[in-house]
This record gives sequence, structure tokens and C-alpha cells, in this order.
Amino acid sequence: MEYKVKDISLSDKGRLKIRWAEQHMPVLREINNIFSRKKVLKGIRIGACLHVTKETAVLVKVFKHAGAEVALAASNPLSTQDEVAAALVEEGIHVFAWRGMSWNDYYDAIARVISFSPNITLDDGADLTGLIHKLYYKESGKEVDLALKIIDEQPDKIVSGIRGGTEETTTGVIRLRALAKEKRLLYPIIAVNDSLTKFLFDNRYGTGQSCLDGIIRVTNILFAGKNVVVAGYGWVGRGIALRARGLGARVIIVETDPIKALEAYYDGFYVTNMYEASKIGDIFITATGDINVIRKEHFVRMKNGAILANAGHFNVEISIDDLEKISQKKEKIRENITEYILHNGRKIYLLAEGRLINLAGAEGHPSEVMDMSFSNQALAVKYLLSRKLSRKVYVLPRNIDNRIALLKLKALGVKIEKLTYEQKKYLSSWEAGT
Repeated sequence: MEYKVKDISLSDKGRLKIRWAEQHMPVLREINNIFSRKKVLKGIRIGACLHVTKETAVLVKVFKHAGAEVALAASNPLSTQDEVAAALVEEGIHVFAWRGMSWNDYYDAIARVISFSPNITLDDGADLTGLIHKLYYKESGKEVDLALKIIDEQPDKIVSGIRGGTEETTTGVIRLRALAKEKRLLYPIIAVNDSLTKFLFDNRYGTGQSCLDGIIRVTNILFAGKNVVVAGYGWVGRGIALRARGLGARVIIVETDPIKALEAYYDGFYVTNMYEASKIGDIFITATGDINVIRKEHFVRMKNGAILANAGHFNVEISIDDLEKISQKKEKIRENITEYILHNGRKIYLLAEGRLINLAGAEGHPSEVMDMSFSNQALAVKYLLSRKLSRKVYVLPRNIDNRIALLKLKALGVKIEKLTYEQKKYLSSWEAGT
């Protein structure tokens, strides 16, 4: 077994965590029963770059039980649950992940996954897929130089063995669609993020709850009565705003898209720009997928004691460079909180180094919602292997979405109505008038 984790002796604790997640992921359990019985992935090598959590463990165990060899790296330096990583090694998964990885550690781990010459790639943020493409196209960069020292196989040979990949999150899909637009995408990708049973639940309910969970665990602050500024009103921003309002906060939305801004307004939120919001916010949460959403001109206007957190995949939404430049001092005052004292004397608190607060500060999304997201991942792998696709970014067919939804409803004990023959005929015809 090739692996690199923080402490293999933590595996017993990890197994208990994974057992808890499995208990709350009934759809994935059902898929596991089918996949393991038929060994649908026998002889397949899967390379994954995902948050190494108890829920991810349930997913990669499905692949292992189905006959695949799995290599797993972390998709964020602070999101790995070390006890889970250790338990997965004991399950026969090649894991290269631990909490607190350096930049070199992070890309070293991804390169080791590539060195397994995967047939299928699973990604969360497109760092794995991106590095494969950079190697193939001989792009320059520190991560490329590091990878070349680890990977023996020629990049073109590695790519020739890849039959397809998946992408879990909005940010990663954006990056891969950019590659496809440039006609440089090397193999087909399933945008798992774009499945209805993923983004309507994971992005909204999962991030909405887990993001606030992370902030509360790290700070122990009271949300009631606070002015909470949410940057971005996509599905993630919607979920955060909804949950913050539920905790008694006054929620302010900052948005660049006029349609989303209008929707936020009619959803009952105060909508303004970041320049104005920076004066009144107590807590700022970014959820845009873009860079430098909060920067110098906003920091200098903030209240003394303002708290900054990020829910986007990369730590680029809050400009840490700007924050460093306008600060006279910084100090880590407790786990995942850095205090910056600005030149104007005010204090600003950055949580989790600007990285994903729900994973760096808490445990990520609840298992119940990841049940659907990872069921999409599992079925996407089978879908990729069952047909020959062009080098494009695809969304899973709606019938797979419906299958997952029906399995989830069954597990929840929810009954739904069925159309009668007459109703089906009416909905598929044009003759009937007023």
C-alpha cells in the first residue's frame, strides 16, 4: 500500500465516523449493494481529489467494493479528517492527505494520484484535472515541476488511459468549461455539480448549514442581531442567507448579476454593493467563486471586530494580500482565527485563512445531503464507463436525477402522487382547449 497520512493509529476513530456517515446515506448504500454484487468497476483505477471526510469515505468504499483500485488526495489543505484518512488506508485505499498540508504537500499528493495512471478522475475544484492538462500541454508552473519529479509515466500515455472524469463543485465546472471552450479538454467530464439532486440540496442546504456551523464552532458568536453580508446569491449564497436569517441575523446581499440581485430583493433581503455593505456588516461571508470580492477599499471601512469567512472553493475571494498590506500586526488568537490590526487601529478577524469555513472549521456538509451528491458521483462513473463520449463537459441525464430522488424519498418514507393514464395523455397532447 502506498499512502501518506498524519497518523495511521487514528483508524479506529475513523471507522466509527465512517459508520455514522453510512447510516445516514441510504441511497449510496443501495448503490453500493448493486455495484459490489456485480463488481461493475473490476480492473478500473480511480484517481480522486476530494475533501477527505467521512462522507467521501463512504463514496470511495463503494468504488473499492465494486472492484476498483482507488487513489485519493485532498482537494483542500485544511479539509482532511485525519482519522478518516487513516481508516481508508486500512480499507485498502491509497490516501495522500492530512490536515494542514503545505502547498508542496498538496500538489505532491495530487501528483501521486496521477502517478497511478487512473482510468477515471474525480475532482472537487479541478486541481487534479487541471494538473493533468498542464502536464500534457507542457505548461510552466511550480506544481508542474513538482509533479514531473514524481510521475514516471509520460503525460500523453497517462491521458490515453483516462476514459473520463467528474467534477463536484461550481468553481471546478467553470474551469473545465473554460478548457472545453478553448477546445483543450482532453477527456469527457461529467459536471456532477449541475445535477438537480446535487446543487439544489448540497449547495443550498448543505453549505447553508455547514458554513454557519463552521463559523459558530470557530468563534462561538451569536448570529441573532448581527448584520451578515453574503457576497453572491447563487445556490450557495441563497442557502447561507436563508440559514443566517433563521438564526436571527439581518442579512445583506451583495451581487453583480441583476437577476439574482432582484431575486434576493424579492426574497426579502437588503441588497447593495460591497462598498456600502462594508460599513455596516458584522460578519462577511463570500460565496462567489471569483477573486478579490472583499479587498482594501472594503477592509478600511469595516467596523472594529468585523469577521471574514469564505464559503467558496478557493481562498481567493477575500484579498489576504490587501489585508496584509494595510495591517500593522497579525496574530493567531485561537484555532482558525487570525486577528489583523489595521493601520487605522481597527481589528478584523479572518477565519480559517480564508479557506472553506465549513470544512476547515467544521465537518463539511451533513451526510444526508452528501448522500445525493455522492450518489451522482457513483452513477457518473458508471455512466462514463458505459459509453464513448466526446471531449466535452456533460450533465447527467434527468432520469438519473429522478432515480436518486426517488430512492431518497423512499428512504425518507415519503409517498408521492402518480399520474393516471388520462393525465399522462393530457400532458402529452395538444388537442384539448379551453
